[in-house]
Amino acid sequence: MSDRAAIVPAATRVLDPRHRVFLPQSLGERVAQAAWAVLRGVCFRWTPPFMNPLRAMMLRSFGAAIGRGVYIAPTVRIDFPWNLSLADRVFIAPRVIINCMGAVRIGERARVSQDSHLCAGTHAYQRVDMLIRRCPITIGCDVWIAADAFVGPGVTIGDGSLLAARSSAFHDLPSGMVCIGEPARPIKPWVRSAA
Repeated sequence: MSDRAAIVPAATRVLDPRHRVFLPQSLGERVAQAAWAVLRGVCFRWTPPFMNPLRAMMLRSFGAAIGRGVYIAPTVRIDFPWNLSLADRVFIAPRVIINCMGAVRIGERARVSQDSHLCAGTHAYQRVDMLIRRCPITIGCDVWIAADAFVGPGVTIGDGSLLAARSSAFHDLPSGMVCIGEPARPIKPWVRSAA
């Protein structure tokens, strides 16, 4: 036993990277993820903004459910697109990261602003193999995820809510509320006036 192993409690030891699999996947999933990474890096990312229908088609070809009138910026990073479902008229702004290790469902007319991050998986940090658990995310209809916000694994955000800029949702948030903070908490109803 090395000196370091004697110092580090057994509960905090992590297996060597060569001896752990963070996210168990079938051979088909691994091949699809590799093919998607190539397509995303070579084609998807370099399409001009007006070629949104082509980006939607690429995502659909990898199993994503994309509704009508959806806009996805070319710089959006989507992992595991076959776990993604976007309802009608969803808007995904530049540089958003959507990690679909688990299912990610975004409701009608929802908006995800620039630099936001949705992550549908988490490490089982109590295990030495640090296995990733798939935890679905559900974003309701008419939700606004503002700039640079984070939505964590297993979170549901109710219809008509606003997750404020730079806020982090680590637990479910109710419908119709402005939610602010880290972790985000509802602070007042989100009342919108007619334009």
